Amino acid sequence: MEVEIRPVKDRGDLRRFIRLPEEIHTGHTTWVPPLYMHERPYFDPRKNSSSAFCDSILLLAFRAEKVVGRIMGIVNHRYNALRQETTARFSCLETNGADETAKMLLSRVEDWARFLGMTKIVGPYGFSDQDPEGFLVEGFEHRATIGTYCNFDWMPILVEEAGYSKEIDYVTFRIDVPKDEKEVRDRMVVYERARDLISARSGIELVRLETRKDARRWARPVFRLMNESFTKSRIYGYCPLNESEMDDLARKYLPLLDPRFVAVARKGEEPVGFIIGLPDMSEGFRKARGRVLPFGFVHVLSSRSRSRQLDLLLGAVKEEYRRAGVLGILAVKLGLSAHKAGMEWVDTHHVMETNRKMIREYERLGGRIYKRFRVYQKQLVP
Repeated sequence: MEVEIRPVKDRGDLRRFIRLPEEIHTGHTTWVPPLYMHERPYFDPRKNSSSAFCDSILLLAFRAEKVVGRIMGIVNHRYNALRQETTARFSCLETNGADETAKMLLSRVEDWARFLGMTKIVGPYGFSDQDPEGFLVEGFEHRATIGTYCNFDWMPILVEEAGYSKEIDYVTFRIDVPKDEKEVRDRMVVYERARDLISARSGIELVRLETRKDARRWARPVFRLMNESFTKSRIYGYCPLNESEMDDLARKYLPLLDPRFVAVARKGEEPVGFIIGLPDMSEGFRKARGRVLPFGFVHVLSSRSRSRQLDLLLGAVKEEYRRAGVLGILAVKLGLSAHKAGMEWVDTHHVMETNRKMIREYERLGGRIYKRFRVYQKQLVP
């Protein structure tokens, strides 16, 4: 039967759009459902603050009135103005098989982007780089983590057959947490000496974070630092967050944070560096099937306490302090907290393959690449 592409028009269509991946990935052992409490606000222009500067379209693919695919198209006008580009994005591409549906969905988004005057399309990429980005192309045997795509191995092939080529690759490292007590004690001595030396020389000290309320107080200052650091470093796809987006991001992740795995260095009352980690809760997400209520939160919290994997989410150091040892004391502090909590390894989240400095640092710590994600691009012919 022929496939028909239709835009999402009402709440029923949106419900189908949001729930489709759960149907497609039934039995897919490495797939992890999202927290559905976050999904509807994300796709609702009235509730997603990114809609103030983005155009978007949601499309569903039907075969005999059965939904068999979905895709989202995005144009981030603020990012385009900042980078002087005319680039669209595709996101949330899902199909229930390796057929022509993915190509049809991509083609419709491309037509929409051309209508808006775009000359290029990239993806998968969301409203910002805080959303999942890049299809998995290596490491399919490993379970997904929060904020990353989990796709079948045939999806990148379909995208390439639709005329897309590589834009950029991200790699993810796995770093084992030391098990040897002596090694940990030695690192503690080095850490304390480095911390005291840096504090005496430059007045930089670590913030004491004991509760999520402490972390909430530093949310906006930390995001402002991220804006400054990522913009100066020209991180691929990054667009500075406004305060509404900062608050949205804080509301999304603060309830899940464990202050033990948040490290912030400050000089006076201004942060000069930070690293945020999160215990892997994918097991809890799967058991709860992405539903926090009425009892799903029990599975999520239980998996957080039992987790043996620490997922890094964000990190940045103010440019003028990057050679002052700030990153080192932040990383060691987080590593020691991970060891004390019984963590066995750290997932570094995405690192641009071109970021040789960070890659060398992870390799120095004994890290090894175990996943690779790819963002694709295609030039749009008028």
